[in-house]
Amino acid sequence: MENFSLILAIVVVTALAFDFTNGFHDTANAMATTISTGALKPKVAVAMSAALNLVGAFLSVEVANTISKGLVDETGIRPEVIFAALVGAILWNLLTWLVGLPSSSSHALMGGLIGATIASAGLGAVHGDVLVTKVLIPAIAAPLVAGVAAMLATRLSYRLGRKADGKASEKGYRAGQIASAGLVSLAHGTNDAQKTMGIITLALVAGGAVAPDSDPPVWVILTAGLAIALGTYLGGWRIIRTMGKGLTDLQPQQGFAAQTSAATVILASSHLGFSLSTTHSVSGSVMGAGLGRKGGVVRWSTATRMFVAWGLTLPAAALVGAVAEYVTGLGAWGTALVAVFLVGSSAAIWKISRREVVDHTNVNHHEEPAGVVTTAIAAVAVPPTHAAEDLSATIPAPAGESAPSTATSV
Repeated sequence: MENFSLILAIVVVTALAFDFTNGFHDTANAMATTISTGALKPKVAVAMSAALNLVGAFLSVEVANTISKGLVDETGIRPEVIFAALVGAILWNLLTWLVGLPSSSSHALMGGLIGATIASAGLGAVHGDVLVTKVLIPAIAAPLVAGVAAMLATRLSYRLGRKADGKASEKGYRAGQIASAGLVSLAHGTNDAQKTMGIITLALVAGGAVAPDSDPPVWVILTAGLAIALGTYLGGWRIIRTMGKGLTDLQPQQGFAAQTSAATVILASSHLGFSLSTTHSVSGSVMGAGLGRKGGVVRWSTATRMFVAWGLTLPAAALVGAVAEYVTGLGAWGTALVAVFLVGSSAAIWKISRREVVDHTNVNHHEEPAGVVTTAIAAVAVPPTHAAEDLSATIPAPAGESAPSTATSV
């Protein structure tokens, strides 16, 4: 560790800051459905999720190795490149959190890393085969598999429970939701916490602090686990609202099916070293559960906004990472300039978020924005109060009663 330079220290701190944003950005993955169905109180849910995220961080290092050893050529990477990558990832996380969109923190991190690496060492420094097989294919397959599994599980749950007592069945599914939510939190720790471990290990290799092809040191595993757990505990309430109420209205049976399906997909991917998006998996399972109940609906306007954010995540984070890498390449003052920009932008986003506060007290209050047709009708319709007055004027009063007066005194 004698080569632990100032820039390396900055990179590690920035990586832990990203891990923190990953935590509150992705709390919804584990707890949105549990909170929306009332299985757990909001603060209890995020505390449970935080603890299990920390435990999950110690269960495997396969995904961390995919990031640190497989995605880019670690021999041509400088610590400044990692710093630039993290800038792109953090800003995208904060922007999507501000608007309540459950985008992928994982893809933001990998997009930033790819963009910064290309800007620094060229396109050849990115391992395209790893990008396709362990990032892009899982990005498409995970929500589809989780969605189909959740839809089938939901239909099976309703079929098996159609003769059961309604209240007893609902109570049982709420208990099952708590267990499955814990499993998703554990799975999230095994996948997302490791991405920060991998990026810190890559920075340590680039800075000469550890040998190439090293596994994450114990202190990296511990600090990454603590950072994501702290972020999870604070709760990304805006995204929890979108995931729990904005996509569809879930009953306990659906919530249990969605979380169990997502956890299975995430744990299997972590075992295989696939750096998939837990957000994609959980979102897909929530939509599948929504479609699995008879009469259930998915709010496709919200889903469409979410899909657009998914498509933009990699290229947007890559662009910011590339620009940040170009500026850091100008010298120490360039790195300082990027750091100031990151802090200033983060503070501005937080200040904007205070205009409409979403927290554990109002997370389940959701109103779907009106569509174009609804807005147009409202614009030309007679105001309700006037309509009531006009109606009362045309209806004769019952015998012995006088009609209500609509005249105003001058």
